[in-house]
Amino acid sequence: MQIKLAGIKRQLDYSPNHIENDSLILMKTAEHLISLGAVVSIYNEKDIGKIDIPESMIFSMAQGERATQELLKYEEDGRQIINSPSSVKNCYRVNMTSLLPQSGVAFPKSIRVKTKDTNSVTFDEFGSRKIWVKLGDVHAVHREDVTLVYSDAEMFITLREFERRGITDAILQTHLDGDVVKFYAVRDTELFHWYYLNGINHTKFDINKLREMAKGSAEILGLFIYGGDAVIAKDGSISIIDINDWPSFAPIREQASKQIAKLIFNKAEKYEYGLCNETKIRFSQD
Repeated sequence: MQIKLAGIKRQLDYSPNHIENDSLILMKTAEHLISLGAVVSIYNEKDIGKIDIPESMIFSMAQGERATQELLKYEEDGRQIINSPSSVKNCYRVNMTSLLPQSGVAFPKSIRVKTKDTNSVTFDEFGSRKIWVKLGDVHAVHREDVTLVYSDAEMFITLREFERRGITDAILQTHLDGDVVKFYAVRDTELFHWYYLNGINHTKFDINKLREMAKGSAEILGLFIYGGDAVIAKDGSISIIDINDWPSFAPIREQASKQIAKLIFNKAEKYEYGLCNETKIRFSQD
């Protein structure tokens, strides 16, 4: 039985500064899937729910609320989607900033606020000289969606700007000093790649610990294809500060796309095998 797959491109609005890279990783993955024997059809995120997608197995980079809700309906109907739309919603900051700390992941103090309620939280609650004001739902679309502020006044101004743009929820988050490292990984494979995003101190740290923390965070959120950021403190301790569903994998695109394709193909085979078995059981009962 030939495996038929649908690939969904991310909407351009959700690929700030990575439009080409996001498209390339998806298309490279599709190429490798075709070489493995799959038939692949590519769709755009903006078309989900507007056109028919007949394939039962889907690999998706969609992030927007509307598309994610439509994909949740597909999933409820029995289709298999990687990454699952529920895991994509888990990566929205309003969800991730509670899910990870609740599960014991080292994560900076984060408070969810309504952008219209600028008097609910002050700097004193963070015990820090600077904090981040971050968009509450999907990852940053504009540079201003993640803003470092140094006073209550700056924080309030940023929240008001969010409100003017129609953003209802924001996350206030403690700034952590240290080296920021970026990582990419694919579950059920050996792929794990990291590099310094702003290696100021190049503090020594346990790379295996970072790998395990990243993997654990992805499992909590339900992701198979993921990346993220962590801060390495001066004492070598590690804190996760962000997890992304299906990043661009730009530094290791060729290597990553092969591993992603293998993951998707293996899951598609198991999915199709399960459907075949269900059909056989149904016919035998009839």
